[in-house]
Amino acid sequence: MNAPVSISEQDAALYAGLTVTPAGTVLGAEISGIDLRAPLKPEIVAAIRAALLRYKVVFFRDQDISYEDHVRFGRYFGDLEGHPVTSHVPGFPEILHIEAADGMKLREDIVPIVRAANKWHTDVTFREAPSMGGVLRMRQMPPLGGDTLFADTAAIYRDLPPKLKDQIADLTAEHDIIQSYGYRVDEAKRQELRAAYPPMVHPVVRTHPETGEKHLFVNKVFTTRILGLPEDEAKALLNELLDRVKAPEYQVRFRWTPNAIVFWDNRATQHYAVLDYWPQERVVERVTIKGDKPF
Repeated sequence: MNAPVSISEQDAALYAGLTVTPAGTVLGAEISGIDLRAPLKPEIVAAIRAALLRYKVVFFRDQDISYEDHVRFGRYFGDLEGHPVTSHVPGFPEILHIEAADGMKLREDIVPIVRAANKWHTDVTFREAPSMGGVLRMRQMPPLGGDTLFADTAAIYRDLPPKLKDQIADLTAEHDIIQSYGYRVDEAKRQELRAAYPPMVHPVVRTHPETGEKHLFVNKVFTTRILGLPEDEAKALLNELLDRVKAPEYQVRFRWTPNAIVFWDNRATQHYAVLDYWPQERVVERVTIKGDKPF
């Protein structure tokens, strides 16, 4: 476990010559003064990491990067991983090719289905070690719509009533890949996913391994139930916690531009890709950085 980030480390961006401009009052910042097509010096990587820890999601504009650039940037922050369902860019297994609902190409008949399935979430919490972060590049964007929202799960946790904090302090919850991906694959694939990714148990409140902050760590897409409570009580509690992320006060909204890139801390946020652009198309590409087991 790394030591909690210090003030001097948080301000590293100032000394690396980058411009870091807050994008929201709670989380989010835009970083300029950088070309992600070029290899980055260690002090620049450190500055970006510091900004990420401080703002939880950072945005870069006008970065017409290659596939190789995308992979290289992600690897500055850790090893990369693929995905068991979402397809990847041919020749680049590290880069996910995402259309609409995390890999499902939109058609008129499935739009109502995928819109209903589109929810706030933290990525791949069905893994024993959910990802540290994601680096998403806009490849094809609609003329209007398709924004991505991010929510600060530390801010949400901080504002919980003390009694509720005490109640959830030592609770755990089950996370299951089938809840999100089961409906979009056939039975054989469901059985394969179940064997490879059995339900995983994580704390309801996780501690960030670098900042030491406490974060609410349940999400609508993968969390199936809170353990150790009567069923009705557990369901009501989970719904109460999930509702907290919907408050705009904890969010920042990113309006995409061509070749924009978003890098978010998956340990500290939830996100929501707004599906409001049909029949236009939206294609993004993501590299995913391996994470650690929540505690």
